[in-house]
Amino acid sequence: MNVANQTTVTEFIFLGFSGGLYLRLLLFAMFLTVYLLSLMGNTLIIFIVLMNSTLQTPMYIFLGNLSFLEIWYTTATVPKLLATCLSHVVTISVSGCITQYYFFFSMGATECILLAVMAYDRFLAICSPLRYSFLMSVQVCLQFSAGSWIGGFIAPLLPTILISYLNFCGPQKINHFFCDSDPIFKLSCSDTFLVEALGYTCSSVVILSSFLLTMSSYGHIVVTIIKLSSREARKKTFSTCASHLTVVTIYYGTIIFAYVRPPAKYNFTMGKMISVFYCVVTPLINPLVYTLRNKDVKKALRKLLGFTMGKFDDLAP
Repeated sequence: MNVANQTTVTEFIFLGFSGGLYLRLLLFAMFLTVYLLSLMGNTLIIFIVLMNSTLQTPMYIFLGNLSFLEIWYTTATVPKLLATCLSHVVTISVSGCITQYYFFFSMGATECILLAVMAYDRFLAICSPLRYSFLMSVQVCLQFSAGSWIGGFIAPLLPTILISYLNFCGPQKINHFFCDSDPIFKLSCSDTFLVEALGYTCSSVVILSSFLLTMSSYGHIVVTIIKLSSREARKKTFSTCASHLTVVTIYYGTIIFAYVRPPAKYNFTMGKMISVFYCVVTPLINPLVYTLRNKDVKKALRKLLGFTMGKFDDLAP
């Protein structure tokens, strides 16, 4: 397309979810509630892990990383989502949109890698309990954690650089509540074939490889659980893994549907609805399933609350 005589767009307008005032206010209340609960839940988990020395083990270090990641992952998109529920005109600069794209996909890739690492950690703990402390020492755990963050932030770097060279000449309305890949490509007046192909390849490789590694770990765990002689041990171990597997299924199911498919198949309305699950819902489910149902975390939480209440009693006249 010839862009010489067209005006360059400097900002985009988010369309968000359509509907009447009451519907948008209802959505605002729902999304705000989930967002605040997610922030509080994940922040509480980080605080508990940091304050309790008995929880500073590989499993909980990974969970602390996941909670820290979820705080920023949801914060990258939800504030604009809330704004679109209250206003018909919510804007973002082109540079701000590209920055949001990069951080959103960086943290998404980091979560994929981290979930695979956490599944591998559980595989070692259940399938090789005698060698676990050697294979997954705190030092190895920290290296895995650092590798997850570094790999996640490298993965979308090249597609982001290519997007920054695209021209945007109008229209300027993004049919979404954040700067997702397909809505951005639809607004460009440049040839987007290369960046779309590269973005599709990167997302497919990261998502599918981490998903297969995660499912492979849980597959070995299930086989090991079946071989356990104690019925009570099988029930306890399977209960924990089933809850973890539920979160993994919801998260990977939605992002595979959203990003592991040809760009031409993208449906904006369905895309927005699916995005709510991995942008808003999953960051709240993760702390509930991975830690708040865990007896060690609940014990640490009761201990922390008891200590806090004791401090208040000491201050009382």
